[in-house]
Amino acid sequence: MLVPRRPLRQASVVISEHHALVRDHTILSVVTGSRAYGLATGASDTDRRGVFAAPAPLFWRFSKPPTHVDGPLPEQFSWELERFCELALAANPTVLETLWSPIVEVATPAGEDLLAVRSAFLSRHAHRTFFRYADSQFRKLQADLRNRGEPNWKHVMHLLRLLHSGAHLVREGVPLVDVGGLRDRLLAVRRGEVGWDAIDAWRAALTADLDEALARSPLPPEPDRDRVEDLLVSIRERSLTW
Repeated sequence: MLVPRRPLRQASVVISEHHALVRDHTILSVVTGSRAYGLATGASDTDRRGVFAAPAPLFWRFSKPPTHVDGPLPEQFSWELERFCELALAANPTVLETLWSPIVEVATPAGEDLLAVRSAFLSRHAHRTFFRYADSQFRKLQADLRNRGEPNWKHVMHLLRLLHSGAHLVREGVPLVDVGGLRDRLLAVRRGEVGWDAIDAWRAALTADLDEALARSPLPPEPDRDRVEDLLVSIRERSLTW
């Protein structure tokens, strides 16, 4: 089937405009993935996650700025500030990792303000969110094991890493991104050198640790939405002069 040329050109223009938003209005950009986790190998990509703050006047139009953008760099993904805040308030693991990544490449004054209030996003909701993410991933891995006889070992490694990080967050009140202390053990999982029964036992122990940590967690029941909203309004007001 032939594809009309005009829609393709229009799509290209839209992508270009979205990439310009990321290039011109990024307030925070960090490295995530294996390099931030302390699990990088020679074959690891450099995954980047970021936050851009679209200028407030763009929201006055019928067509709103995108909530997220892929690119323009390879392995780069960015959220618009408001969407990022919504996900962080819901304890989205990937978004929280962005706020606590040990490798910060860009932090404008607005980005530094975002990092300064990052504790406001934390709450006991993290227990439920991390558990659900891990449980969903585990079900997919079980299906792979049944259907193909082998799971994706990289995904198995990251499932265990996620549970370990989630238990640390609920127990200590601070997200854990760099899990280099478990590097050898986790990379052995990635190489397929650990049996499924041992992996399942490790997963069960981490899940129990996550549950037990909730009763004495230092995290508040709810995030500080007012503090986050004050930051969002402040950055929106500043963007009027960008």
